[in-house]
Order: sequence, then C-alpha cells, then structure tokens
Amino acid sequence: MPASRDSVGALVEERRKAALEAYEAEPVPTWRRSGFWTTTLRGLDLDALEPKRYDEGLPELDLGDEEHAALIVQCGANVVHTDVVDERITVMPLEQAVEEHEELVREYFAKRLPHDEGKFAAGTAAFWTGGVFIHVPKNVQIEKPIQVVWLIDEPGTAQWAHTLAIVGEHSEVKIREFFRAPDFEGQALHSGAFELYALPGAQVDLAHYQDWGRGEVYDLSTRRVEIRRDARVKWVPIHLGGRLTKQTLDIITAEDGSDMKHTGMYFTERDEHLDLFTTDKHEAGHTTGDTVWKGVLTGESRASYEGLIHILPKAPEVDTYLQTHQMLLSPRARGDAIPSLIVEVDNVKASHGGTVGELDEEQIFYMMSRGLPRAEAVRVLVEGYFEEVVQRLEDPGLEELVRRRIAEKLKGAEDQVREFIGERAEAV
Repeated sequence: MPASRDSVGALVEERRKAALEAYEAEPVPTWRRSGFWTTTLRGLDLDALEPKRYDEGLPELDLGDEEHAALIVQCGANVVHTDVVDERITVMPLEQAVEEHEELVREYFAKRLPHDEGKFAAGTAAFWTGGVFIHVPKNVQIEKPIQVVWLIDEPGTAQWAHTLAIVGEHSEVKIREFFRAPDFEGQALHSGAFELYALPGAQVDLAHYQDWGRGEVYDLSTRRVEIRRDARVKWVPIHLGGRLTKQTLDIITAEDGSDMKHTGMYFTERDEHLDLFTTDKHEAGHTTGDTVWKGVLTGESRASYEGLIHILPKAPEVDTYLQTHQMLLSPRARGDAIPSLIVEVDNVKASHGGTVGELDEEQIFYMMSRGLPRAEAVRVLVEGYFEEVVQRLEDPGLEELVRRRIAEKLKGAEDQVREFIGERAEAV
C-alpha cells in the first residue's frame, strides 16, 4: 500500500529530529589514523557559519560541456535553477520529491546513510535543505549527462547537502556532480551526503568534480553507491581544491554479478589538507572491482588516501584490485597512500599496491634534450601521470576542464617544483 505524503514527510522529519539530537551530543571531531595522521577542525569557526538563500537564476558556470539531459543548481541553502531537457527522467529538489515521489523516497532515502556516523553526518541529516533527487526509470538510455551543481558563493556559508539518485533496471545514464566556489577570503562549509542506487542491469557513469577555489572551504562529506545484480557503475572523483577535505567514498557491490570501477585523482597545493577514505565493499559473490587513485602534492599541502577492500563472509568468487599512487612535487608537502584488505571468505582474488614517489630527473633531462623547456617537461609528465584517470571520464568537455586546471596548478607551483627537482638531482 503506497505511503501517504504525510507519512513520508513524517519519516523525514523524524530522522531530522533524531539527527539533531546526535549532532548536539557530538563534539567537533578530530580524526587520527595509526598515530601519525591527524585531521582536525580546530581552525573552523562553525558558529560563525549559516545557511544563505539566494534568488532563482542560472549562475555563470564552467562545466566543460553545455549540453545536458538535466541541470540542477543549488547555491547555498536552496536550489536556484532546474532545467530538465529529457522528459523521461525526474530531476528536482529533494524537498519537492519528498512530497511528489513518496514511494521512491520512502524506499531509498538514507537507506545507506545512517545519521549517527559522526557529528557532520548527523548535521547533514538534520539541516539539509533544497537537495537533489534523480530518478531514471526502467529501460531508459540517456546519452547526455545529468549535471548537478553545488555552489558556495560567499564566505560565512554553511551548505548542508543531500543527493538521492535512483537508476532503474537496465537503464543507462551519466551523472556529474560539481562542487564550486569562487576565490574568496573567509571560511565556508559544505557538509554533504550522496547516495546512488543502481538497480539490476543498470549502467551508470558517475563523476564528481570538486574545486572549491582558494578560499577556506571545508568539505566534510559521505558518498555511497549501491550496485545491484548485473549492474555496473564507473565512478571518477576529481579533487582539485579545498582548504580541508575529509570524505568517505564507499561502493557496495550488493548482489551477484555487480561490477564497479572506481578511478580518482587529487591535486593539493598551498596549505590544503585532504583526507580520503574509500571502501570497495563486496556483500555478494561473483562480483568484480577495480580501484585506482592518483595524487599530486605541492606547496605545504597534506594528503592522505586510504583505500580498503572488504569482502564479507557470504561473498565468494570476488575478483578485485586496489592501487594508489602519490607524487610529491615539493619538499614541504606530506602525504601517505594506504591500501588495505579485509577478506572474510575463501576463494576470492583480491590484491593491492601503493607507491609514493617523485618525478624522475632523468625523464625530465631526456625531454629537455629533445627541446622541451623544463617547466613544459614537468607539465607533460604530470599530465601523463593523471591521464589514466582523465580518460576514464569519457567526456571530452570535462576532460579538457580537468587538464586545464592541472596545467594552471602546475604553473602556479613552477618555482617550487623546479627547486625541489633540482635539489634532488644535485643530491644524486
């Protein structure tokens, strides 16, 4: 029997109430890993931040590609623009979907996102406004991407965000989420929750592009993807800017035959702090996975990536692999790359590997001997290092946006990279 609007609304409000209690009971956290890595929010003045609402209208955006099946933009605390070109799909504010799509919301909303996983998960569950709801019905193939944009336009903003995406059986779709802010002075917060459900046989091409600019934007988010029987999700997260980012990204292969490819990248600069934890979780057997992450560190930045493969007891015949790589381009940058395994069943294939290294001066010298200036040689090598990730986007406009931002960041770090590589060469 379908749930009434009041019952679904009551469900959401009851969750808000429980989450608010958890939020108020939790202190502002500090995360420590193995005694040598700390992520702290002691520099964040949370009390000085507040939700900000804006008039409707389409802001100026650079998303790499003008064409879309749908575009939804939230600035601060409210959705300011929605454009659905393909009428077969539903894209609207989540607040609206709670009233108009109560059966779907009741079945999937927060199914994989408990509100009590920490202070900011609770805060997001309690305070989210606007929000994004995506539904692709059964047997629908969408060629152009669904684009979701989260904007923070000014300091002093607290943005509590929630995206719920449901892709029906045997449907095909591209979903792109962008997280953007101009360069401003002052603090802001994005605390986000993302959940995607790929139903049996669905094919989902998912990308997240984060570039919070040079301001003091703190990003504390959880993103989870559930993949059903014989469905496939290709997920490419891109992290290119943010004062402090602490994110958990989980993919759950939940039924037999599900498959995932998770390929991510990050470029940190100045005093940025990035803390990523990803999980390739296999709840069912006969599932496959492939995780590759690459990062570059400049300035005095800190970056930690920890990736976990977790195979549960009732998940035999799993075949999965995790690799993580970091490249240091500054003597003051610090990073670690930690792959790990938890295997609770026999008869699986699971392996991992990780590296932390620097540019090879011999490769630079070779390219310079062929007529390239040093800065150009460094740019070509770093772009080549990232190219495996960029090409998995399979989106020419977004690929060009990512390459352009990498080139800009390398240009800004040119002096320190030259000094660092020169020091290493002299030491050899």
